[in-house]
Amino acid sequence: MALNIDQIRQQFPILRREVNGHPLVYLDNAASAQKPEAVLKAMTGQASHAYANVHRGLHTLANETTEAFENARAVVQRFINAPAPENIIFTKGGTEAMNLVASGIGQQIQSGDEIVLSVMEHHSNIVPWHFLRERYGAVLKWVPVLEDGSLDMQAYQDVLSERTKFVSVTHMSNVLGTVTDAARIVRLAHDAGAQVLLDGCQAGVHLDIDVEALGCDFYVLTGHKIYGPTGIGALYGTAEALDRLAPYQGGGEMIEIVEQDRVTYNEAPHKFEAGTPPILEAIGLGAAIDWLCAFDFEEITEHEDRLYRRAFDALSGINGLRMHGQASGKGPVLSFSADGIHPHDIAQLLDRYGIAVRAGHHCAQPLMTHLGVSATARASFGIYNTVEEVDAFIDALHKARSMLL
Repeated sequence: MALNIDQIRQQFPILRREVNGHPLVYLDNAASAQKPEAVLKAMTGQASHAYANVHRGLHTLANETTEAFENARAVVQRFINAPAPENIIFTKGGTEAMNLVASGIGQQIQSGDEIVLSVMEHHSNIVPWHFLRERYGAVLKWVPVLEDGSLDMQAYQDVLSERTKFVSVTHMSNVLGTVTDAARIVRLAHDAGAQVLLDGCQAGVHLDIDVEALGCDFYVLTGHKIYGPTGIGALYGTAEALDRLAPYQGGGEMIEIVEQDRVTYNEAPHKFEAGTPPILEAIGLGAAIDWLCAFDFEEITEHEDRLYRRAFDALSGINGLRMHGQASGKGPVLSFSADGIHPHDIAQLLDRYGIAVRAGHHCAQPLMTHLGVSATARASFGIYNTVEEVDAFIDALHKARSMLL
């Protein structure tokens, strides 16, 4: 299906609203994308027509809901080219997926074992590893970024050693938009004997993901950035990696046998899905991916990059404005700071004109420290954004700066 942005926008009811008397210009997609009608209908349709708990019932509604739930798992599997649906674990988001892995490998960590992260990681891919530092004596090793925002691959190679047990890095930075050389990261880590998790929460909506080609042990997605619901994410793991991973939570569905003096565990994916899962959210995620996959990823990338380049070129001519992250092949994320103006003030004034951007440290405080700033403003572009919206953003930014300087 060729991209027709007007038709695409018609599928997002929220884009028809006004904010402060202006048409909504939603440029906060890196935080959370809006939802098309296909997703909303899939969830409400399931809830109103065939809802029950999954896997445990024998009645018609339970069977129909289980089928829809497992169909969504298969959609995620195909989306990232995983070998089988059993490689896909449903979680309540990317954060839980990374906590699941960190918790599970804790039993494999000994004091002095090293875990490699980059300074541009989201807190969700930092704090769980600090838990292992605090509780098991793991040592965190940090890979810096270069001046253009790309990952310092030489520093990465240098930090790998026989003590490296795990590498966990982003596939695309939520602040800089940097796309890392994920396949090379994985290859070098495996050569050092380490497992690898790739945080694909930003990459999933912008890149064509192939976990088989990447070769990673784990890959993380979150639903709400892929035009899907909140409260749902997915963890991919190889069969070997999932088999080695200890269960994250205990309860229904993840067990095989429970007795007074012993318990045995189910196989993946159920081993990691204790209790009632986010059923409607998983179905909504499947609908979102189906909707997104109706379009050509190359066309989406070209459209989003065109918007980013238009904004970048316009901001390049503004004195006292610094843009963070200009790595080759980066995603459509534009973070910037202005001399003498706090990003929060910029965001609040832009909101007066109906422009929604993000301001703050973006859950990436180590990166802010590395950049020498406390916060940035961030405009991030999605499939439904237009050239006219970029121009409205630039015009409103000029007005905001004139008020604040």
